[in-house]
Amino acid sequence: MRSIFLLVALAAFGQSPDEVVKRITSDTKFKAATAFLDADYDLFVRELIELTEIPAPPFKEKVRAQAYLEKLRRLGLSDVEMDAEGNVMGVRKGQENGPLLAVLAHLDTVFPEGTNVKVKRSGTRLEAPGVGDDTRALALMLEVIRTLDAAKFTTASDILFVGNVGEEGEGDLRGVKYLLTKGKYKGRVKNFISIDGGEPASITNGGTGSKRFRVVFTGPGGHSYGAFGLVNPAYAMANAIAKFAKLKVPTEPKTTYNIGVVSGGTSVNSIPFEVSMDVDMRSESKEELSKLVDSFHGLLFAAVEEENAARSTAQGKIKMEAKLIGDRPAGETPRNSPLVETIAAVVRAFGLKPSYSISSTDSNIPISLGIPAATIGRGKGGRQHSLDEWVDVEKTAQVQAAHVALTTVLGLAGVR
Repeated sequence: MRSIFLLVALAAFGQSPDEVVKRITSDTKFKAATAFLDADYDLFVRELIELTEIPAPPFKEKVRAQAYLEKLRRLGLSDVEMDAEGNVMGVRKGQENGPLLAVLAHLDTVFPEGTNVKVKRSGTRLEAPGVGDDTRALALMLEVIRTLDAAKFTTASDILFVGNVGEEGEGDLRGVKYLLTKGKYKGRVKNFISIDGGEPASITNGGTGSKRFRVVFTGPGGHSYGAFGLVNPAYAMANAIAKFAKLKVPTEPKTTYNIGVVSGGTSVNSIPFEVSMDVDMRSESKEELSKLVDSFHGLLFAAVEEENAARSTAQGKIKMEAKLIGDRPAGETPRNSPLVETIAAVVRAFGLKPSYSISSTDSNIPISLGIPAATIGRGKGGRQHSLDEWVDVEKTAQVQAAHVALTTVLGLAGVR
């Protein structure tokens, strides 16, 4: 008799996501999975520490990527490889040609080269830069793969497991962009899960859009005393910053802006010939983000014109260039979509209340391409992007987080 898979059952037999999840969690294989997760806990913690202590600065993820590639290979996945962008991946084969499911956790951290990433442990609390974001998800994904095999689950869909590069900062989601628009799996991924949230109940089903610019102001420069009176790019930039700070943006949909880096100049007694600032603008709304960007460009040109009118241009005028250094599209996978409803059903099955949010994660890209996508939680932690970042790996809570991730994968890949 032809096997009946849960994804098929949803459509063919009108089963609700809650009923599908109940079938998964009541199966004898799931009981075997539960026993395995309990036994696998110590290995999860060891791998989390091991991976955390392999630095993965922005654009320099290769050492960690190679270590992760070997772990995927040892787990027996097929088509294990590193692509041209530096993503590492492998496929767990399904049995009935179901729609390809991609499951990702990002390799990179925000911390620069040379940061001390040695893990400090106090009971179940682990502290180190990057231990949570997103290294915990990398270790969790390995645990999910081991559990699928240990419990002998067979899925309808192939599952593509990916440790991707370039999620943070100026990485600008380059890893997932390559995976979905240029790599060998372009056009093949039909469902997408990123593990990069907080608590297991969190479901990020929307992508906050962002535009990031590096704005460079240039001028003739000169001696601070001898050339006093010439136009000054620092004044033009300061004027632009003052104008930017006065912009009004809506609270709903949430829209924000920030100047995170300013630099330039050569000495205290020199009029600078070049200064720059890095600017971040975000919104849940594509339209509001576009309005903010237009206002930003308008004030930049006004600040340049005002400086050129205020001081001498005898040696040259102030010029400005705004270079786009980050572009993350906004979008949303509706809560009533099969993918999000399935994740919510999983969360409820483990006694938790689904918590929905909009943020900036790898899911932004598939959502913008029309691929159902969401980001799920990796477990308890805090202070991400700080030197005292921490996670709590208390066993009961960790096993629950693993259950949620495992059941989400099974619910979306289709299981006998």
